[in-house]
Amino acid sequence: MSKFEVVTTIGLGYIGLPTASLIARSGIRVQGVDVNPRVVEAVNLGEIIIVEPELDELVHQVVEDNLLSAHLEVQEADVYTVAVPTPFKGNHEPDISYVLDATKAAIPLLKEGDLFIIESTSPVGTTETVRDLIYAQRPELEDRLFIAYCPERVLPGNIIYELEHNDRVIGGIDEESTEMACEFFRQFVIGELHKTNSRTAEMCKLVENSSRDVQIAFANELSIICQKANINVWELIELANKHPRVNILTPGCGVGGHCIAVDPYFIVSEYPLESQIIGKAREINNYKAFWCVEKIKNAQLQFKLERGYDPKIAIMGLAFKPNIDDLRESPAMYIANKVTQSGQEDFLIVEPNIESHDDFQISDYEIAFDMADLVVYLVAHNEFKTLPFSDEKMILDFCGITNQQLKIENEIPVEVLKPKQNKRNKLR
Repeated sequence: MSKFEVVTTIGLGYIGLPTASLIARSGIRVQGVDVNPRVVEAVNLGEIIIVEPELDELVHQVVEDNLLSAHLEVQEADVYTVAVPTPFKGNHEPDISYVLDATKAAIPLLKEGDLFIIESTSPVGTTETVRDLIYAQRPELEDRLFIAYCPERVLPGNIIYELEHNDRVIGGIDEESTEMACEFFRQFVIGELHKTNSRTAEMCKLVENSSRDVQIAFANELSIICQKANINVWELIELANKHPRVNILTPGCGVGGHCIAVDPYFIVSEYPLESQIIGKAREINNYKAFWCVEKIKNAQLQFKLERGYDPKIAIMGLAFKPNIDDLRESPAMYIANKVTQSGQEDFLIVEPNIESHDDFQISDYEIAFDMADLVVYLVAHNEFKTLPFSDEKMILDFCGITNQQLKIENEIPVEVLKPKQNKRNKLR
């Protein structure tokens, strides 16, 4: 008989639900838990409320096979996985209260031999804090549980594949916990499992995303420099990357999401004097969004001075990265909020991956493009790449949408592309 008969996954968000579904597909019965009744109801109907390729079919399959169910309360199991948010409090200080609350909810149900896994991004030492919390309330279980930290490494838009195929770092509070966690993940992960301790695994997750943040900050800083130097940053990066040991990333309007825009603060808050590069990268990437806001406002003013009327503006993209519906920590959302807060200008807000939004009326991307005098590309969604280039419009491209169309026009050096003069948008 398998020691992993039943799994309870606490948190059915962007990581928890795909993980629960993948575990269920391996034949293990999974009980998902979430505080959101809408999520619980959708899952039990075999449906999802987020956009993630392949996830809807997988959830439908495992629910139909009676391998996945969703609940509002924590259910007894042999394995407990925690995939809840770790937001900020105060001055970008990590808040692990959701992790601790999830742990407290499970404590009364724990029994000898159970495996307790934290997957939420967490500050170094969180797994040990959870261990101490459990043993303080259930001292009879001390050294009789297996507790480990096992972070995911996935890219939204390809989560199912990457959960299964990517290597995983497995860090237990002791060697026995590490071995037990590895045995569990081998049930559904094809990628290699790398054993370590919980503190190293926690730091590894933070370092991976901090490294990406630093690399993106270099690209974003470069784009700001190139604008002043009158250089096409997209062409520059393409040429620099011809060097066999250079790989500069693509600049954008900032950095968002639940990982790269967040995880570096977990290091900076604990080691503020030592994390100089990591902290500065966060500042640069945050500043890039502010810089984009200023460029949009300047373009609005320039258009009005040249044309004598306010432009109709299309804000193209709200998600934190291309081709997903995730708006968490999105710099595009920050920019859209800032440029529209006066309420006086005529804006068309576009996000092809969502149907509605509490703050904005969402417009069709083709209609918005046709109607706009000023087109602002914030996110490189695939839909936008099919739009024609129009020299009758003013275009601000912060994510490289128009770069391919402009390769033959290398004299156009910066993000802001002016329309031809004395031409008025016929659809205005």
